[in-house]
Amino acid sequence: MRVTTKGQVTIPKEIRDRLGIEPGSEVDFVADQEGARIVPIRPAQTPEERAQQFKQWLDRVAGTIDLDGMTTDEYMEWLRGPRDDLDPR
Repeated sequence: MRVTTKGQVTIPKEIRDRLGIEPGSEVDFVADQEGARIVPIRPAQTPEERAQQFKQWLDRVAGTIDLDGMTTDEYMEWLRGPRDDLDPR
């Protein structure tokens, strides 16, 4: 990209699409050891918007794991290994 005399650059369409940057969006430039990164500034969400977004995520991931009949406790033991911090009584 070439920087204009006003310090402006054009963000390539592929990057805008990937980051969800649209006309009117706000972005920040963050300096790091490699150079700089462009970071979209997301508007604050209301609790209702966050809840809706979470519900949409839950709907997308529902049914994506097959425990093959394991209970939650059986799955957790399979995942983490047997617990050794329980009193053996």
